[in-house]
Amino acid sequence: MTSAENAGDQSLPPVDPRSLLVFREVGRLGSLTAAADALGWTQPAVSQHVRRLERVLGVPLAVRQGRGIEITQAGHALLRHADAVAGALRDAAREMDDHARARAGVVRIAAFPSASATLVAGCVRVMAAQHPGIEVRLSQLEPPEAAAALSSAECDIAIVFAHASAAPERFTDFDRIELLADPVRLVLPPGHPLADQGALGLAELRGERWVGGCPSCRQHLLESAAAAGFTPDIRHSTDDYVVVQALVASDLAVATLPSLALRASRNTNVSIHPIKRHPPRRVLALTRRNAQQITAVRATLDTLLAAAERLPVE
Repeated sequence: MTSAENAGDQSLPPVDPRSLLVFREVGRLGSLTAAADALGWTQPAVSQHVRRLERVLGVPLAVRQGRGIEITQAGHALLRHADAVAGALRDAAREMDDHARARAGVVRIAAFPSASATLVAGCVRVMAAQHPGIEVRLSQLEPPEAAAALSSAECDIAIVFAHASAAPERFTDFDRIELLADPVRLVLPPGHPLADQGALGLAELRGERWVGGCPSCRQHLLESAAAAGFTPDIRHSTDDYVVVQALVASDLAVATLPSLALRASRNTNVSIHPIKRHPPRRVLALTRRNAQQITAVRATLDTLLAAAERLPVE
């Protein structure tokens, strides 16, 4: 680091980590009183920490609003850093606990539904057999919610997906491991005129009625269809892949589904087709920075990678 950079760092206001974590509780709970109750402090003590931060940083962080408070724009920006600090401290404590006790503890995974039913289910089974000291817990969340839970230290591993048309760079705040490439398939009724064909182009289904999936999947369908020269007639919307296949099997629409969803639950009354020149979506495991050094997290990631390698493509 240059002397100029050192001088720049020294000019930055010193942020008290304790006050930062107190402010995090205020932002999380929405009031000084609730934060004081959660911390076991008095309300004036909590208020003093918030005011100290405001004096040091030179910006208002919270303003009174009726009986409660409202977090300012600067306050919300600071809360993102407070979440990162809280997560890093928690990871540091867990890593030290690993060293001190030589045990692993609990690993919390947040994953979208089809990954939960395939990758995570297999991971939990193997972990119970091979690492009985590690308890793996699952919360089912879509990628945006899973990433938010990871940021706020509410989970340790977030399993997310990113379509080729969506920039996975939005996950650059985390360490990333690519688990697998998940092909997207066309799902047709068994009596469809193209049901006996192999790979199909999206444009061949331009006149069909469609089922739209989760918000990200629906957006991907719209973008892919637009690239193929048409706008899909989306008649139904559901993020439940069992319902999607039931609608298709009833000859009410056609759909696209990722291979993981078809692997998790396969309706035998539909036909499945690769899509020509259509890139797969990427399935990623996210962790907070350096969290992979924690014994339990590393073991769980290794088991997820092994489960992904064993998983056949539908």
